[in-house]
Amino acid sequence: MVESVSESVRVRRAYDPVEDADGTRVLVDRLWPRGVSKERAAIDVWLKDVTPSDELRSWYHHDRTGRHEEFVERYRTELDDPAHTEAVERLAGLVRDGGPVTLITAAKDVADSHVPVLVDHLKHVMKRT
Repeated sequence: MVESVSESVRVRRAYDPVEDADGTRVLVDRLWPRGVSKERAAIDVWLKDVTPSDELRSWYHHDRTGRHEEFVERYRTELDDPAHTEAVERLAGLVRDGGPVTLITAAKDVADSHVPVLVDHLKHVMKRT
């Protein structure tokens, strides 16, 4: 499963096979994907600090449907927090260096996860610089 979000950023699940077109593979989950070896995952960079805080992630998982809009708002606020900005800038740097960059996640429902919010935030960061 590949979701093309731009020419230089892709999103794939950790359980999908590695492809040559992936470029730099960046794990954007706080936890390592269950049942995936380091060799099989072929992760180049693990950016735990671009993920939602444990508190936000836990809060959201209790009611994904009813809390999605507030989750997006709260996660965007976290991404602008100094605790996250260094990792976001590192990710933006990987994209600026020529990509392609593939964001890797273990989320079952990628569209309902933190990843689309991260991709959108990354686009805004890239426009600012």
